Parts: sequence; structure tokens; C-alpha cells
Amino acid sequence: MIVRNEEQYNAIKEAAQAAATVLDRMCALVVPGMNTYDLDQAGRRFMEEIGCESACYQYKVGSRIFPSWTCLSVNDEVVHGIGTLERVLKEGDVISVDVCTRYNGYIGDNCRTIPVGRVDPELQRLLDVTEESMYDGIKNAVAGNKVGKISSAVQKKVERAGFSVIRDFVGHGVGRTLHEEPQIPNFGRPNDYQRLKRGMVLCIEPMVNMGKHKIAMGEDGWTALSADGSPSAHFEHTVLVGEKGPEILTVPEGKTAPALV
Repeated sequence: MIVRNEEQYNAIKEAAQAAATVLDRMCALVVPGMNTYDLDQAGRRFMEEIGCESACYQYKVGSRIFPSWTCLSVNDEVVHGIGTLERVLKEGDVISVDVCTRYNGYIGDNCRTIPVGRVDPELQRLLDVTEESMYDGIKNAVAGNKVGKISSAVQKKVERAGFSVIRDFVGHGVGRTLHEEPQIPNFGRPNDYQRLKRGMVLCIEPMVNMGKHKIAMGEDGWTALSADGSPSAHFEHTVLVGEKGPEILTVPEGKTAPALV
């Protein structure tokens, strides 16, 4: 587990702002009739304008190479969806827009699931609960707490609402590489896992299914889907374990961080 000094913190904060600005601009473009390839290409252009790079594009796992600049997951797709011309968004869909950037050698990572036009009220509740669970987790990103305080807060919010937390993918530390220690599961007991230290930078990211928690892998070898075909939601912020409590770093340019109350 890596504790950041002030110089590293400032660099990560710049990368996180870049990622948040790209995410914000992409979400503003989402309308029925748009295909996910065009949305991904818009993300690429926004990164070029800001001067950052995609940390997803050509990311390697074994012999597999990720082909998109962002991850775009629709409806029952949990995470790591690939933008395609054939995937056209329609009224009532939901899409998770996941943006990971590299800027001056450091990573920023964030995600938001948004409705496409008007959606079913229960689907909107899934989005609301998932986002609320993320903030419940962030509030517990405090020096001295165990990672499990984050994990149990997320799980409690989700399961009390009747939804299911994904077990196969977890949050993580972040810095010079996309996935660093510690792992941050979205399930567990308050005293589970490692103890947090001031200066750590974490990606807290609940992934939640409306149905059961099990997933299945798509034919492309990247996209994870809910095994029962139920809708899924995913929210993520990059967060500093700060001297006075958690600090959300993924804040778009010109905007302020959400209040943690």
C-alpha cells in the first residue's frame, strides 16, 4: 500500500480532474439514438483536448488488448463494455460511463451510470442506491479505519434496498498504475482487510445488480454481464484518505466536490 507525498497527491489530483472532466462531458452527450462507438470517440477527443491519455486503451491482460478509450456498459453489462456502432442507445436504457485517464504519469479513474431518457422508476432506484452506497463508502475512507468499514457500508446500503453487490470486481488503490493495493471489496465486515493510512489514494466503486450478484463474461472476453440478465449500475470516485477526512479528487474542471454529510 502506497502513501502519497504532497507532490504525488497534486499530480494524482490533476489526473483525477482530467478524468472527471471527460466523464462529465461524455455524460452530457448521452441521448436516445446515439451509438456507443461515437460516445467512445467523443471521449477520445475530449482527452486530446485536455492533454491526457486513456489508461484503458490497449490495456493488456494476458494476450487480450482492450480496444476502446473508455468503458461503456449498457443495461445488464456490469463493467468493461466496448463501444460499438451496433450498440444504439434507446429510451429507457441505462449506461455506465467509465473513464480512466493518465496525466503526467498518474491515473485518474471515475464512473457514473446514467439514464437514457426516461427510465422505469425501479431502475432509477437502482442508480440512486448505488450512488448513495458509494458515498456511504467514501465517508468511511478515514485514516485508522479498516478497508472493511468502506466495504460494509456499501454492502449494507445495497442489500437493505434489495439489490446485490458484485463480488468479482472490487475497488482498488490507484497512482502510477491503474490497479494498486489495497483491494477494496464492496462487501465485508467493518474490521476486515487492511488499515487505511493518511495519504493513500483509493478508487471506491460499487457495482450493483438489480438481481443476483453472479456475473458472466461476454463473447468479446472483456464485457462482464449480470448472469441473470438483470440491469446493473456502477459508480466510482478517486478519493484521498486526507488529514481531515476523505477528499474526492475526481471533480470536473470548474465544479466543486460533492459534500459528504
